Amino acid sequence: MTLSVRIDHLGSPQRTLLRDLHFNVPPGRILTLMGPSGCGKSSVLGAIAGTLSAVAEGAHALSFRGSVQLDGVDLHHLPTARRGIGLLFQDDLLFAHMSVAENLLFAVPPGERDLRRAQVVQALEEAGLPGYGDRDPATLSGGQRARVALMRALLARPRALLLDEPFGRLDATLRDQFRQFVFEHVRSRGIPVVLVTHDAADIADPALVVDLSTACTGHA
Repeated sequence: MTLSVRIDHLGSPQRTLLRDLHFNVPPGRILTLMGPSGCGKSSVLGAIAGTLSAVAEGAHALSFRGSVQLDGVDLHHLPTARRGIGLLFQDDLLFAHMSVAENLLFAVPPGERDLRRAQVVQALEEAGLPGYGDRDPATLSGGQRARVALMRALLARPRALLLDEPFGRLDATLRDQFRQFVFEHVRSRGIPVVLVTHDAADIADPALVVDLSTACTGHA
């Protein structure tokens, strides 16, 4: 499952953020997007996920011309929910009114109840949190919450995954641990990943780094 992105133009009627940007992400590989703040890194993720219309510059939503493809199938005109793309942010965004298990179960596709719950149990095992299903997310450490957020994203069975500075709020030790945890899990699933970061230590593959400084034409 290869993710192919071509952005001819990304911006608003008043301002162009990026132009002439294209990249491919092979299965199980992690492409890193870097560049100065305000240069459109998160907007590129929005273009891929189909959430760009929710990002506004003044009174105008951002838009882009180009294509987003998974294994040659164009996703550009599909709604976000049908693209099969997972998202993981700097904030874990766990639901405060749900237990850890309920947060995970929320992402599991519809199916037989016991099988869905078994997937949650397995996810907790993989996250190193067996028996934590009944816990309140507020009682977890930052690293534990981050792992639950990743497993929730993966339980939805995404065909590609977008990471928007997911390590930024963790201290140095937890950052290293969680980074390796994320990389191991996405590689084992063979899904293409696009990672936005300011930290060169987050680069998983030096051959798959895109510096937006060369494509950036303005700031938003």
